[in-house]
Amino acid sequence: MAKLNQIIAVEKGVKSKSFQDLTEAHHSVQKPALMSGLSRSYQPKDEEGEQLPPESTKVQIRVEEVLTQIGSTLTRLFDVTATKDATNAVAQADVVVDGSPLLTAVPVTYLLFLEKQLTDLHTFVRKLPVLDAADTWVFNEPANSYSTEPVRTIRTKKVPRNHVKAEATEKHPAQVEVYYEDIAIGYWTTVKFSGALPASRVSELLGRVEKLQQAVKFAREEANSTEVTDKKVGDTVFGYLFG
Repeated sequence: MAKLNQIIAVEKGVKSKSFQDLTEAHHSVQKPALMSGLSRSYQPKDEEGEQLPPESTKVQIRVEEVLTQIGSTLTRLFDVTATKDATNAVAQADVVVDGSPLLTAVPVTYLLFLEKQLTDLHTFVRKLPVLDAADTWVFNEPANSYSTEPVRTIRTKKVPRNHVKAEATEKHPAQVEVYYEDIAIGYWTTVKFSGALPASRVSELLGRVEKLQQAVKFAREEANSTEVTDKKVGDTVFGYLFG
């Protein structure tokens, strides 16, 4: 008895051949000359008249034969697809994570959907923002985000000062140089906040996604090992269409 994965493997080839044969048949029946035949002979009016050879053209394409060929080709496609779809309707498996079923009796078509969605989720989770490793972060409940410990820094102001390079004399004024001195005038207390995640949390989420991806793949393989429900519908369909 064939299994679902075997039917899936041959379906693409059968579909491709059916499309090719149908295309060729369509083109062939669009050529009236190939479906036309002729037979004629010549008889002179009297015995002394010119003798001409008979002429004939054979019919090369017969539409009924084309229909029979197409019916045969498409019957195979209809049967394979019906078998696949009928088996898909009953093929199912449990998604098992850490030894326990997370999802039970999941149809194979839904398992394929899960695989695609988990691939997208993996890309999303892998690129989640991560807290800056240069700082130490703790979760701040009132702010509902991560925050750093308060850091106190001094605010300064430049104040001009005079430096007397030479005292004044009777002949010369004093030589004074102006310079600026940083004077503390206050303090900044800074706390950083972030809505990003710790690297460990992102790593944990990635691990969960990857574990579920693996479980879904195993479940799909199990579901695809279901013995097929063989369907023969092509003869019935084309018996009606072309019969």
